[in-house]
Amino acid sequence: MKKQAIVILILLFVIVIIIAFAIAQNVSAEKDLFRYNEQYNKYLNGQVLGTEVASLINKAINANEKNNIEKDEKEYYISNGSNSIKVYVKLEPEGESFPMERINKLGMIEFVKNFSLIDFTCTEVKYHNETNKVSEVYFEVL
Repeated sequence: MKKQAIVILILLFVIVIIIAFAIAQNVSAEKDLFRYNEQYNKYLNGQVLGTEVASLINKAINANEKNNIEKDEKEYYISNGSNSIKVYVKLEPEGESFPMERINKLGMIEFVKNFSLIDFTCTEVKYHNETNKVSEVYFEVL
């Protein structure tokens, strides 16, 4: 009887440890997701200079390269539904939105030279359905 009680207590202790570990992992994953998304969400509806937009484009390109995101025939990153990210910039109020790859191809130095002191606003942030990570960020000239 005493042995059975000890075995049951040990099993309960192991189960509690496993559950606590799983909860800690989940909390850590949620914090990581929040920190990742906050890099982009903090700009939503806010005003930033063109230099900051250029920095975010570089950050998104680096993240896509790090995550081995594939490109299409135009050399644009293809959304993978989990951890790809795209930045779009509208340079005129009624104009088209340019993808970050096009701006990068034309030259980040030229972009910074021409738009570094121009105010932009982040109008929209979209998320991947699968992971809830930021997938697209939209900026417009004010």
